[in-house]
Amino acid sequence: MFMTVLVFTAGALTVRRAALAQAQWALQHNFGLVLKIPLPAIVQSSIGFVLMDATFYYWHRAHHKIPILWRFHKVHHIDPDLDVSTAFRFHFVEILYSTGFRVVQVLLLGITPITYIIYEIVFQCANMFHHSNLRLPDVLERLLNIFIVTPRMHGIHHSQIRNETNSNYSVVFRCWDWLHRTLRLDVPQESINIGVKGYLQKEDNRLWNLMIMPFRKSRLT
Repeated sequence: MFMTVLVFTAGALTVRRAALAQAQWALQHNFGLVLKIPLPAIVQSSIGFVLMDATFYYWHRAHHKIPILWRFHKVHHIDPDLDVSTAFRFHFVEILYSTGFRVVQVLLLGITPITYIIYEIVFQCANMFHHSNLRLPDVLERLLNIFIVTPRMHGIHHSQIRNETNSNYSVVFRCWDWLHRTLRLDVPQESINIGVKGYLQKEDNRLWNLMIMPFRKSRLT
């Protein structure tokens, strides 16, 4: 619960506030890629939405490839029970430094305030959906997964097996994993063991240990 409060507070006071300020500045100064495209506003907004999701794929993937980022992101992955609460289970430092990414992302892409707000809402809803422990009927799961990330797809990303964890980085649209050949759908849901090897003890998920984990020597992961 305390981790969730920290995430919401850090997000509200830093990421969202800074991103909205930059979106407003970009709109006022006609700055950024999308705003330079001479198209109707709704088309610009649609392109901006898609580009935000595409660039977040790279940001998420970086957290698994760059050791210092993985130290903080690992707090999200050691949750032994994948459910909606996992969507808000991040180290607050990760949220704080993500402000820099969001500011650069919004500014360079030329994202307007309304586009940012829409994407943020969809992003959070998608995050809660694919972290949930919903067991959708296979037909519905497969149908939805043609376009978006589903619980089964993202569940593979939370596997203890490293080459399974290093897959399925997308948040809203699943196409980014397909395009970058990081899509995995071949792991039965019932065979997935959630968590991170080396961090499977009950005490690893206590608040104090979660807070100091990134600053300690890493165990086998």
